[in-house]
Amino acid sequence: MRLPDKVAIITGAGAGIGKATACLFAKEGARVVVADINEKDGKNTVDEIKATGGEGIFVRTDVAALTDVKNLMTTAVAAFGRIDILFNNAGVGQKLMPTEEIEESYWDLIHSVNLKGVFLGMKCVLPYMRKAKSGVIINTGSMSAVRPRMNAAAYVSSKAAVIMLTKAVALEVAGDNIRINCINPVVTFTTMMSSIPEEDRKAWAKTIPIGRIAQPEDMAHAALYLASDESSMVTGICLDVDGGRGI
Repeated sequence: MRLPDKVAIITGAGAGIGKATACLFAKEGARVVVADINEKDGKNTVDEIKATGGEGIFVRTDVAALTDVKNLMTTAVAAFGRIDILFNNAGVGQKLMPTEEIEESYWDLIHSVNLKGVFLGMKCVLPYMRKAKSGVIINTGSMSAVRPRMNAAAYVSSKAAVIMLTKAVALEVAGDNIRINCINPVVTFTTMMSSIPEEDRKAWAKTIPIGRIAQPEDMAHAALYLASDESSMVTGICLDVDGGRGI
């Protein structure tokens, strides 16, 4: 096992990348705190973890609400005694549209979840990790922040900010033996993609040199590497998990 007895919080763990990561971390020995705004999905993830012999709990969390994020941390510590890993994965996509058509409230929603949610996660977990002089934080960026997608200004700007936030805070906390890294997924087949026509998905796959859309498990294995001691000398990086899309 690569995460024996580690305590890992994963946001957005009710589906997609978060769910795949929660199940993989549990398989690798971690005790997992599943955080999601969707109570049904989050509890289903915990059920799957327990069905395979893993250990996990669910905490309903709006990552854009400070009180919720504080509660997430205190609940994790009350249940398992500490926090070793935080995966700030929760995020929302954007309907493609010209910038001038983006409503202010829609812009605020996307940035509140995708960027503020990452900030609040780090803000609230760092006191625990600093006290322990140990910890790993992983944030979810996007290849759209590296090679911006047209008509997605709100989304790509929120994810680009996550990349720089990752690097900035990694510098702050390196002296406390806390590592912070980012994963940049290429287009990944999650529930958000289920309504996209098959021919559109095939067109996207053709833009990826490896020739396929990523699966949540591809991102989960990247997160596992960054969470494990195998990456003990790795901090402040953004790992492009993109099948060559960024070349």
